[in-house]
Amino acid sequence: MTRNLHPWLVSFLILAVAAAWLLADGRAPLAPSGRILLWYDDPWGAEGSQHLFDWYSPSHLIHGLLFYAGLWLVARRLAIGWRFALAVLVECTWELVENSDAVIERYRTATVSKDYLGDTVLNSVADVVCMALGFWLARRLPVWISAALILLFEVVTVWLIRDGLALNVLMLLWPVEAVREWQAVAAG
Repeated sequence: MTRNLHPWLVSFLILAVAAAWLLADGRAPLAPSGRILLWYDDPWGAEGSQHLFDWYSPSHLIHGLLFYAGLWLVARRLAIGWRFALAVLVECTWELVENSDAVIERYRTATVSKDYLGDTVLNSVADVVCMALGFWLARRLPVWISAALILLFEVVTVWLIRDGLALNVLMLLWPVEAVREWQAVAAG
């Protein structure tokens, strides 16, 4: 039984180290208002990415669906717990990179997120929880439902807030002025 707990403990330790790293790097533990909201509805608001869940939470759930699929393809002989630990490591690494000064500044200059502060530690931990939920769902759902969920989350967020995982990656790596203008209408 102890042997089966190791990857889950490792996953928790990875998350704890990432949270401590974010704190040591100067990331705020909570929103500047001191409030902890379960859901923050304004993707362009002053406290975006500062609370538990927001419009970008579905993109982290998609990460989990994709990580499960990718690790199933390349490491299916690895025990599921260790695949999960790898997914947690990748997601936590992304949270550290995403909240680095360089990437925060990139979001500010290349996207419509001019006032982006980065995530709070609370939001980063919640993002990892969303990834974990996506990983868990992918393990239990038929592949077609996982694919449908990815499509659904992307379509809904693009429709409602003019952003999503694919657009976020596009605008971070290869900003397209027409997309920025289209998103600015929602952010306006």
